[in-house]
Order: sequence, then C-alpha cells, then structure tokens
Amino acid sequence: MSIFVPNKVYLRGILLHYFIQKKSAAEAHRILVQTYGDNALSDTTCRDWFRRFKNNDFELEDKERSGAPKKFQDKELEQLLDEDPSQTLSELGKILQVNESTVSKRLKGLGMIQKQAHWVPYELKPRDVKRRFGTCELLLQRQKRKGFLTGDRYRLQLMRLSRALKEKRPWIVSKDMSFFRHGIHVLPERWEKVVSSDGQYFK
Repeated sequence: MSIFVPNKVYLRGILLHYFIQKKSAAEAHRILVQTYGDNALSDTTCRDWFRRFKNNDFELEDKERSGAPKKFQDKELEQLLDEDPSQTLSELGKILQVNESTVSKRLKGLGMIQKQAHWVPYELKPRDVKRRFGTCELLLQRQKRKGFLTGDRYRLQLMRLSRALKEKRPWIVSKDMSFFRHGIHVLPERWEKVVSSDGQYFK
C-alpha cells in the first residue's frame, strides 16, 4: 500500500485554498499538521506564504535565485514585528531568507531590543510611555477593586491565555497549565513595576 507524500507546491496550494477561505496562517498550519504530520509545512513557512498571498503574490513555484545575497527593506522587517513581535532571529531570518546576523544588525539599526522575549523599541516614544503607564495603572485599579484575576474570571483568563498562545506559538503546546497559571499570577507585579517606573522599561 503506497503512502501519499505531498510535495511543497501541493501544500502551498492547500495554503492558498485556506487563505481564500479567510483562515489564519496558524489555523492552516494546524490543519496541515493534523492531516500530513511530519510532512506538513512549518508554522513559519505557512506565515511566510500567507504574507505573500496578502501581497498578491500567488506564484506557488520556487522562484529562481541569483547569486547575489538576498536583500530586504526595513519595512519588511517592521511588518513582521508588527504581526508578531515575539519571533526569534531564526524565524525572521527564514522568512526574509537571510542569516541571523543580518537580521540582528538590522534590528539594532532600527533601535529594537528584546524585552520579555518580545522585540520592542530601545527608547519608548512619549505616547508609548503614557499608554503603558495608563494601561497598567488602570489594570491595577481593577485588580484591587474587583480582583478580576481570581475566581471564575481567573479561570477564564487562564483558558484564553492558553488558547491564544498555543495558536500563535505552536511550541508552547507542550507547556502544562502551571506555565500559564504562573504567567497570570505575575501580571500584577509587572503592572506595579511599570507604574513605579512611570511607564518606562524596568529591569
């Protein structure tokens, strides 16, 4: 009995089908894994193809590459970070088809650093500082007044966090509920630090 092994172009065609159906790249990747297992395209590759489709690039065959190194515009990198600021150098490099050191240099040139596994501006703009301070102050007030991170609200937040992260970051599927429980428990402490630092970054 023969086992069907899909090639890259076939899988890209399936991605295009899901794109037309307005599914997300994460949803399409999850379906591919459920259907084709180890033969499925990676999550990063799925996101890359969805990005091409959004730019009206529907050519599924590999394009010929010249001997010159791949170049990309800063706006491409900024767009990737806007979509998911938690992407690693490796993931960004694969999408942009450059090595990690090239991505690292561009990020440094853009004034971006990693904070809590997210790429953020090295220096916050005044409006960002104001927004961080205001948001965290409001959340602290709500927590002290209503305790919305306890009881039923806590369990709801826990489930939402678990579901959202597992869809966005497939590697996190292996984490048990204690991982998410800890993440929620430390939120008030982090809000306090943001407020005490007047909205600026804290160590």
